[in-house]
Amino acid sequence: MAKPKALVLRAAGTNCDRETQFALEQAGFQSERIHVFRLMENPATLGEFQFLVVPGGFSYGDDVSAGKILANQMFHRLAEPLNDFLAAGKLILGICNGFQVLIKSGLLPWGYVEPATAARDATLGWNDSGQFVDKWIHLSADSDTCAFLPKGEVIALPIAHGEGKFMTANADVLAKLCASDQLALRYVDADGNRTAAANPNGSVEDVAGICDPTGRVLGLMPHPERFIQTTQHPRWTRGGVARADGQMFFDNAFAYLTRS
Repeated sequence: MAKPKALVLRAAGTNCDRETQFALEQAGFQSERIHVFRLMENPATLGEFQFLVVPGGFSYGDDVSAGKILANQMFHRLAEPLNDFLAAGKLILGICNGFQVLIKSGLLPWGYVEPATAARDATLGWNDSGQFVDKWIHLSADSDTCAFLPKGEVIALPIAHGEGKFMTANADVLAKLCASDQLALRYVDADGNRTAAANPNGSVEDVAGICDPTGRVLGLMPHPERFIQTTQHPRWTRGGVARADGQMFFDNAFAYLTRS
């Protein structure tokens, strides 16, 4: 069987695309970095791939709001091919700025690019601290639905964001996300407990990442592509770093796409 192909979407200001491509290739994917302008010129290109990753960075300088301009390009110019991509059973991952893009394009939380008149049910706003937060945190995988990480895993990853506070339009939306098992990742302490101190940005329900109802679209604020080798962890020389937790996301995506 041919290796599945992964597309890493680039735009002005994207700065985690090469690390993401490396992580994908470590997992076994054929991977290409493609600028959004090239994809808009030839949207049919998307059909050649099985996995779309929108990486981290500051697309278009985060002018207007984080991820909004790239989200608008996807929303207005790529809606149909993106919806077809998902209908074909493929995977999408948005990391940090990529999560912001998926939310603001409408791909999350419901798994399709919404009509122009549709209201947005969730967003990512400024951290409660009002500051950019750059540190290592712990996460708990809380969804049986999500294709990228099995429920029950507690992992460590770095974060680096100023607008990472997950919010819903109202309590009904949050209840619907809970009921459909879409709250995929939560901030926890090293023992897997949810505490106020473990939440770095004030996200409701300590949410660090959500998936769509199928589990095949995931957005998260932490950076898995920055922890794909044990030597990237700040405590690697002091022991206790048995695995590179970030690589699991890419390995599991590869396993999902090659299962049949």
